[in-house]
Amino acid sequence: MSETEFFEMLAKLRDSYNDIHKALGNFIQQKSKVVLKEYDPEKIKWEDKTGQKGPFQSTEDANNPEYKALRKDLADHNGKFNLKGKFYWVFTNGSTIGRKPQCNRKP
Repeated sequence: MSETEFFEMLAKLRDSYNDIHKALGNFIQQKSKVVLKEYDPEKIKWEDKTGQKGPFQSTEDANNPEYKALRKDLADHNGKFNLKGKFYWVFTNGSTIGRKPQCNRKP
């Protein structure tokens, strides 16, 4: 392979990466908009608690459609994610959902 061919191949890989990056960004942005329209966590009954890592809220409001939508979204995200400035997670029992202010750690 000549030097020119090698750099042409690298340029094609770069362009492909950029296309993939752009497509994933668009997908995530669209998915986020859909998720935000599907439910409102503020319509769920939350209880204030304190654990080893400080204060948090939890819910087992299983008959609430907002809870069900949040639980499904958590399942789609391996049981935890950040939404509107809060960190949400599912407890090991599978039915209790917790939330607390989102931690903005710097690497």
